[in-house]
Amino acid sequence: MVPRRRRDVWPCCVLLSACLLVAACTPRFEKPAISVAKVEYRGGNLLQQEFRVSLNIRNPNARALPVSSLEARLSVDGDIIASGSSAAAFTVPAMGDGQSDILIKADMATGLLKLLSHRDALDYELSGVVSLDLPFLRSMPFHQNGVLPLRATPR
Repeated sequence: MVPRRRRDVWPCCVLLSACLLVAACTPRFEKPAISVAKVEYRGGNLLQQEFRVSLNIRNPNARALPVSSLEARLSVDGDIIASGSSAAAFTVPAMGDGQSDILIKADMATGLLKLLSHRDALDYELSGVVSLDLPFLRSMPFHQNGVLPLRATPR
């Protein structure tokens, strides 16, 4: 085995330092909070409906989030009943809120079967991906679970 010389170690130190510098400069972002603001019926037929869903996006970060696109899926009991996307770019201000509209196509047959099989409440899952226009962070997945009550609660 040939002993290493000092000059052989120098390129390794430079490469390691560059990697550490890039890792230190990578922005640390918290996931944005996404919630449904409004749902508007756009039309459809007996099996498939189209809705415009307005989503509120809360940015908890100290830097603006330039969003290039948004994809979302709505699942009930593990079955996807609606999905859609938006390719309209927008920016959510730092420590602020933004709103985006996406067109969602819903499978009403599956949705109605899920509604009929539940009496009091419906467990849902909203998930998707926010695509960002940032050099070190290209996308941020989101996931939200919830329960939609099907019966009015007595007052």
